[in-house]
Amino acid sequence: MTFERGAVDTPAFMPVGTAGSVKSLAPEEVSAAGAQMILGNTFHLMLRPGVEVIEAHGTLHDFIHWPRPILTDSGGFQVWSLAKLRRLSEDGVTFRSPFDGSEVFLGAEESMRVQAALGADIVMAFDECTAWPCSPAQARASMELSGRWAARCRRSYAGRGALFGIVQGGVDPELRLESLQRLVEIDFDGYALGGLSVGEPKADMLGVLQQVAARMPAAKPRYLMGVGTPRDLVDGAAAGIDLFDCVLPTRNARNGWLYTRDGVVKIRNAVHRRDPRPLDPACDCDACRHYSRAYLRHLYHSGEILGLRLGSLHNVHYYQRLMRRIREAIEEDRFDAFARDFTG
Repeated sequence: MTFERGAVDTPAFMPVGTAGSVKSLAPEEVSAAGAQMILGNTFHLMLRPGVEVIEAHGTLHDFIHWPRPILTDSGGFQVWSLAKLRRLSEDGVTFRSPFDGSEVFLGAEESMRVQAALGADIVMAFDECTAWPCSPAQARASMELSGRWAARCRRSYAGRGALFGIVQGGVDPELRLESLQRLVEIDFDGYALGGLSVGEPKADMLGVLQQVAARMPAAKPRYLMGVGTPRDLVDGAAAGIDLFDCVLPTRNARNGWLYTRDGVVKIRNAVHRRDPRPLDPACDCDACRHYSRAYLRHLYHSGEILGLRLGSLHNVHYYQRLMRRIREAIEEDRFDAFARDFTG
């Protein structure tokens, strides 16, 4: 994908910078790890620091010192997560700010205005994330509401970025395909699968992915939102997905779960107390080039911020290295074997 601010090789994984920061890492570190695009969140940024603060700097890119492309989520998922603090209507969602308790309204038009002001390179349509579990009637009502909001987003969006529609419908593939058809008729620049990884069984998520992704327009980017584990990325690429994002690399790093080609290393475990080896000899990140497992474990147990930073840096490197391996396997026509043999 080519944007004014640079190209993004696909399949690509976007580190999550919800509030304008990939947790604990400087933008230069994220870029050096190989990330070509990051994700920011409309909901959080409109509440704190506020759109007017960001606009005073130019765009979100200028505010956070990230010159490469940015995708902004619409805020729909975060509004869904605040179910106890919201009132949902045809117009949009009225909710209490989790920061100061003030009443805030967010609808399709408001989300489009905020994302245009942020200057995002990819803008997501405002949607309602279908809950899990839910009844078939609830799943349909939610999907249809998201479809009506999507049409309003298309009509009102006046920014320069690409606008993506979001396929909803819970874990029912037929509802998902109906949602997709509605979005294709509206004609978006790309299409996303949303509302997954919200508690549903992994088999249900894979069922939706395998049955719906192949039906998404092949000439436009396909985005799997909020998913997932390294295995999820391989399965998603096999289904034809171009874009991924997830908080797992940095969230798991803060909990001491570090990814390697041999699987997850739980660095807090006692087995690493005297281990002089690097975390992953195949990795060229600073954590693996300069520090031992024993030292990383010491940092975590001592509550040193450096441990969380090094762990986060390593996991972001791991995810970007995995995407390069996936792209190389596709280019060399050996992806099927790569996916079959992938272990971590």
